[in-house]
Amino acid sequence: MAYELRAVIAEDGLLRGVARDVAGARVVALRQGLSLLPMTDELVDARAGAGGTEVLGFQRLPAGFERTLAGWSVAGSLAYVEVESFGGVGEERAAVWAGGGLVLGPLDVPVKRWFSWPVGPVSQALRRLGARGGRGGDAFDAVGLDRHRWTEDWAASGAG
Repeated sequence: MAYELRAVIAEDGLLRGVARDVAGARVVALRQGLSLLPMTDELVDARAGAGGTEVLGFQRLPAGFERTLAGWSVAGSLAYVEVESFGGVGEERAAVWAGGGLVLGPLDVPVKRWFSWPVGPVSQALRRLGARGGRGGDAFDAVGLDRHRWTEDWAASGAG
């Protein structure tokens, strides 16, 4: 099965607070007190102006948005994650900001390599945000990132 996610993840209150000032932002509750802000095409285009460039190795992080994430992280830790996979083969990339700076990553698992959710970059970032892993230490499923398969589906399920 295919899976694609591009999102900012943080403690629910923090993310809802910072997202208020972001046009087109939709915050979706996860488990364990976390939420995600899906980086939809609309949001990326609005933040990037004429289009994004690769930042910190991420494919869809708008140029300059890493400074926004650093600023938001003064109030609490947050992660930016990108996942693309098909049949267990794909790519994960994650980074965590806290206290106004990058504190973890960017971490990645290359394309065309089988990866394990429990030890993948996203699970590492989630644990840095305080998530606890479920069976097998898998923070990815424990917080509910298995609920939807596409970034746009997350956005459709959110409440702005």
